[in-house]
Amino acid sequence: MAQSAKITSVEALAAFRASLILYLCKARPVLEEVSAEVLRTRAWLQNDQRRHWENEVRLRKRRLEEAQAELLNARISQFKQGTSLPHMAMQRAKRAVQDAEEKLAIVKHWDRDMENRTDPLTKQMEQLHGFLASDMKKAVAYLSQLVETLDAYAEVLPPAPRDGATGDPEEKGSPA
Repeated sequence: MAQSAKITSVEALAAFRASLILYLCKARPVLEEVSAEVLRTRAWLQNDQRRHWENEVRLRKRRLEEAQAELLNARISQFKQGTSLPHMAMQRAKRAVQDAEEKLAIVKHWDRDMENRTDPLTKQMEQLHGFLASDMKKAVAYLSQLVETLDAYAEVLPPAPRDGATGDPEEKGSPA
């Protein structure tokens, strides 16, 4: 036994289809933007930040060597009271090198960790993007076909009554 569908508004289906198209037009670029942002962040971390902190470590080590040389020169020279200032400069340079090395270690850590943390989420985004690109595209086409079919069905007039019977209950009881 076939069941009949109870469709109250073809316009509601058409409006839903239009809303779905609008959603798809907005969702796809957002997903592409997020994917691009992940790639930019990965490149920034692997290239820019790593290079920056490696250069900073080199530069700060050079300054530390200069400060150590000044301290050594001050100790060798006959002015023993002048060693406190070069000693403070050397300590400051040593702390700067340690700071740069710590930041480089953090960048290296995040460089190793980033893929592990972002890959599962990136795969989910790719799956969603594929779903929106293929399955939802099919859904829009199906809704378009459904609206056309229902519009065509609504245009078909009900069959005319046969044998002069109009279906009016009053006419059946009255004499002809």
